[in-house]
Amino acid sequence: MLYQGKNYRTVWLDEGKLFIIDQNELPYNFKIIELENINHVFAAIQKMKIRGAPAIGAVAALGYALAIYRSIDSQLSENIIQYYELLLASRPTAVDLKNGLDAVKWSIENESDPNVIKTAALQAANIFVENSVLECKSIGKYGNQLIADGCRILTHCNAGALATVDHGTALAPMREAHYCGKKIFVYVDETRPRCQGMRLTAWELAQEGIDHAIIADNAAGYYMQQGKIDLVITGADRIAANGDIANKIGTYSKAVLAKENGVPFYIAAPFSTFDRELSSGQDIPIEERSPDEVLKFNNLALSSGLSTAYNPAFDITPAKYITGYITPAGIFTIKDFYKLWEMNIKAQSSRQS
Repeated sequence: MLYQGKNYRTVWLDEGKLFIIDQNELPYNFKIIELENINHVFAAIQKMKIRGAPAIGAVAALGYALAIYRSIDSQLSENIIQYYELLLASRPTAVDLKNGLDAVKWSIENESDPNVIKTAALQAANIFVENSVLECKSIGKYGNQLIADGCRILTHCNAGALATVDHGTALAPMREAHYCGKKIFVYVDETRPRCQGMRLTAWELAQEGIDHAIIADNAAGYYMQQGKIDLVITGADRIAANGDIANKIGTYSKAVLAKENGVPFYIAAPFSTFDRELSSGQDIPIEERSPDEVLKFNNLALSSGLSTAYNPAFDITPAKYITGYITPAGIFTIKDFYKLWEMNIKAQSSRQS
């Protein structure tokens, strides 16, 4: 990810310390913070200092492994369980969180030597993170095949490098198209109530020099109806076995509008976002966040103060509205989803070994 011409990752280890870019500070302030212990990791996830399914999975894996590595030997077995359960409870919807934790847990479950456990945990976390980077890069290359010169693309929320370790999911194809010299234009949904599109996606595109404009969430249908949007690409926080997806609230609306207006609608996601254990999107837990996120912005009251608000963080988009899935193994439709699951199983086996 570029910032003032320099490449950064969203989360990384440096000399045994865990760092992230604080996304709550963007776009006003580019701030790097250290997560000093497991409680800091939990708080960073819950308070959305780091967000986006793959980024959550990565910081959970690294934070979990680092906490294990720092544990006193006599408390190691107890800590392995407690740390896992603590981080797993930080946010419910994105399956990458569990997959990141499991990658570490599986690597040490048959070990008894504390030194081996600590080394293996860090190694597994690093492998999980590097696999995520490679998968996002591959998503960019495959997704670029969908983008013609002059393409006008709509995206919702932030599925860029900030939502991953690097490259992004939905934004990865756009970056690749830009690097290949294609002239593209990106419509960026503001994405109420936390405005991740306006604050984060637009910031990333500006840093890359990609032509774009922020639009109100309710304006997307207007531009589709006007024939000014050629393609929609979003990320996902969880993909069920039948192809239904959970993503930031408002994604379902965009998918329905895209189908009505004949605009292709694609989901870009790494294998860590797929959850074969859930048969459909109806089984995906939806996080309900504080009403204050709707009623206030930067602590400024937006309403009279006499009303409450509902604030689901995600919605479910049924597979019937999805044109295809941009994955690290290629682009798939729901008709050949079984092939994707076979590849996903192989990827999971690779992460465990």
